[in-house]
Amino acid sequence: MLAYSGAVRASSDSAPLYKQPNAPSEARIRDLMHRMTPEEKVRQLDLYAGAPALMSSYTDDTHAAKDAVFLPEKAEALWGNLGVGGIHDLNPTPEQSNAIQRWVIAHNRLGIPALFIEEGLHGFDTGTVFPAPLNLAATFDPELARQTGSAIAAEARATGVGMILAPVLDLAREPRWGRVEEDFGEDPYLTGQMGFAYVRGVQGASLNTDHTVVAEPKHFAGHGSPEGGTNTSPVHIGERELRSVMLKSFEPAFREGHAMATMAAYHEIDGIPITADPFLLKTVLRGEWGFQGMVLSDLGAIQRLYKVHHVAATPKDAVCLAVRSGVDMQFYDFEHDVFQNALLDCLKEGTLPEADLDRAVSAVLRLKFSLDLFDHPFVDPSLDKRVYRSQAHLDVSLRSARESMTLLKNENHLLPLSKSVRRIAVIGPNANVARYGDYEKESNGERISLLQGIKSAVPQAMVDFDEGTDIGAAVAKAEASDVVILGLGEKQGISGEGFDRSELGLPGNQEQLLEAVVKTGKPVVLVLENGRPLTIGWAKDHVGAILEAWYPGEFGGRAIAETLFGDNNPSGRLTITFPRSVGQLPDFYNSDPSRVHKYVDDDGKPLFPFGFGLSYTSFNYGDIAVEAPAAGSKADIVVSFEVTNTGEREGTEVPQLYMRQEVGSVETPERSLAGFTKVDLKPHESKRVTMHLRQSQLAVWNAENRWAVEPGYYTVWVGGSSEAALTTRFLLKP
Repeated sequence: MLAYSGAVRASSDSAPLYKQPNAPSEARIRDLMHRMTPEEKVRQLDLYAGAPALMSSYTDDTHAAKDAVFLPEKAEALWGNLGVGGIHDLNPTPEQSNAIQRWVIAHNRLGIPALFIEEGLHGFDTGTVFPAPLNLAATFDPELARQTGSAIAAEARATGVGMILAPVLDLAREPRWGRVEEDFGEDPYLTGQMGFAYVRGVQGASLNTDHTVVAEPKHFAGHGSPEGGTNTSPVHIGERELRSVMLKSFEPAFREGHAMATMAAYHEIDGIPITADPFLLKTVLRGEWGFQGMVLSDLGAIQRLYKVHHVAATPKDAVCLAVRSGVDMQFYDFEHDVFQNALLDCLKEGTLPEADLDRAVSAVLRLKFSLDLFDHPFVDPSLDKRVYRSQAHLDVSLRSARESMTLLKNENHLLPLSKSVRRIAVIGPNANVARYGDYEKESNGERISLLQGIKSAVPQAMVDFDEGTDIGAAVAKAEASDVVILGLGEKQGISGEGFDRSELGLPGNQEQLLEAVVKTGKPVVLVLENGRPLTIGWAKDHVGAILEAWYPGEFGGRAIAETLFGDNNPSGRLTITFPRSVGQLPDFYNSDPSRVHKYVDDDGKPLFPFGFGLSYTSFNYGDIAVEAPAAGSKADIVVSFEVTNTGEREGTEVPQLYMRQEVGSVETPERSLAGFTKVDLKPHESKRVTMHLRQSQLAVWNAENRWAVEPGYYTVWVGGSSEAALTTRFLLKP
């Protein structure tokens, strides 16, 4: 419970039922709904921008200044006495959220509190900066995802915020898309497991605490495969692929993690925009998965029904179509009076069933009751000082950065570098800046760059830096060095929301810089910080070592340097395939067997496959065994095998289990990830690993449009990537 003296409690059972803390929450919701006017109901479905609209000063349109004061006269003009559903783009201090909340409760007839909603993709406001989601996924560590979500939630709740717009559970199957960095990769099983863990961390066992908030998996659903890789474009899939692939990444977060919100995406599938799709938002999400939370439109997605998709003739039609279809709250779609009056008019006309309006209002209220905002609406201001950038949270960020380091090439054991190296040239536009990725300001946090990390790791070495703008000057510094570390990749404005690319090569002059430096003959290590796979074929052929660091957060430079100099043995694995060219796209690993990756000018093989990553040691797999369940049994399939560290260093391996149905009623992928774990092994140590594969994981959406686990033979593979070679098969009996 939120322990703060500003708690609001009913004094006796004679109070209205919705004000009785000990009453069941669903009964309180029903009681409150019966008391609300239509105007009060529709107000709950609207989201308001906070910083410019309510505060005396603000640093930008999304952040109130820390010393800003709440201006009640602005709230009076904006809200009157009808209250407010949600407030976004405020990022308040605890004192600011308490002041606003106090006014909201006092100035609406029924005392309904406001819900503060903010971003929280890989960090909250100016708090701890965590590695980007693509990094987090590269760890293959769901427990680390849980800890990350928990830390972000704690920092948010300490300011009065009750909901964050995360995680992103789209499948990154189109690397030209700028938002790949926000995803957990291309695989539905890995994304589902990481997303479930993240939601579990954000929401905890209860939302009724001072450290948990509502999680909002997005962008529901299928947003990561837009036509041509351009954001908000159509997604071309049928119901079988939607159910078998795209929804699989979301399902655990809702069915097992009980996520209490989601964001309806911009795009359309087979001509039906998501915000106008009752099949997705009602039949699947609420009916099949039992979702009881709130569906928020993506920013402007309802307006697109009218302006872009042209499935609504007027703004009013768009608003009412969205709510009828299962959307509960708008996100800056239309002016507030347009949105709210549209719902009231449709209600009077009978074009919006009262049941749909009440469903939406109940969903919003359910979040507020779950967060205990009716009984404890204020936050203890001292809490923020205790959790803001706490050492525990900083430790999670550093651990995530270390575990996400993914070694793609290490010819002749160039890495790890000797700490006795005398002269190092650090070159490139990403070398002297901490790249965070989108939804995080690079002015936040410790901002440890690659250059800083190297200087700290080898303080006795002479380190020469060059940004690489003048290639000739950079080459001169490379020639004077013992080893060159190139910091290349992408930055905000090249990667991120709205920054889609038609090509995937190194941007700007980086390819020319790379080739010129390599031609000096000096040992070269390429460190990539980027938000998507890049077509680095020349680098793979000519550079001695390649380390993929993605966007590793505020301690990224430290984690990179620790890896380069051997203090951190890399264990990250790719969660998205690296194509050789844009012409290979789409190039995800788990394609159907009928997809032929073969061209007259290309062998169709990826540069680096899903699940791939090297270590400073080596691993071997053997002695695989499968225990299939007896006929009619619901027991798991049990797969066991030996993993051995065959090298001379201690290391962490990521065993991966893949499977496929050999013959079925519908075509299924060539192989699909069905399990993974992490194993720490000392030199020459062996461990037996056992994985359990639930029979439900074998289910296909069959030719009769039903889920079915079909009997027959299945092949399994285990190994260190999607190209795992150790294999066996089992018979699943009916």
